[in-house]
Amino acid sequence: MNLIDYLPVVPDFPKPGIFFRDISPLLANPIAFQHAIDQMSLLALEFEFSHILGIESRGFIFASALAYRNQKGLALARKPNKLPQASHRQSFGLEYGNDSLELQQAALPADAKVLIIDDVLATGGTIVAAKKLLESAGFRIAGALTLLEIRFLNGLQLLNQHQIEHKTVLTV
Repeated sequence: MNLIDYLPVVPDFPKPGIFFRDISPLLANPIAFQHAIDQMSLLALEFEFSHILGIESRGFIFASALAYRNQKGLALARKPNKLPQASHRQSFGLEYGNDSLELQQAALPADAKVLIIDDVLATGGTIVAAKKLLESAGFRIAGALTLLEIRFLNGLQLLNQHQIEHKTVLTV
């Protein structure tokens, strides 16, 4: 099964000049989604981790399935002002703007070693922000795992600069 067939490009979304990869067709096809989770789960075995961090919002989908499959705890990196309790915050730049991530302070145990999960590695800013967020909260980072890497955006170079080991299922 070629998973890339289930990730069509949507031009000029969310802004002109951006070519967005839509995961909706992959999620709508139970066999494609299962295959994606199977492939990500195999790659996760290459990391030593106790917990998974899912990045809002599309990373939540893959992170929750992987946490279930690998019997690991799950924490969520949310957009600002969506968490009910005290949280840590990290700002970052995107290829089309700026944003922040927050992690509830009580989301993980003190000794957690965390695998960061997102759907796509683009410029790498979101994953680097997640790493900084986790480290500022006192947690160790196992690495990062994505379904797709968009190579021409050079996100892997940024991850390497920040010493984040990364695995991906697909590269375009």
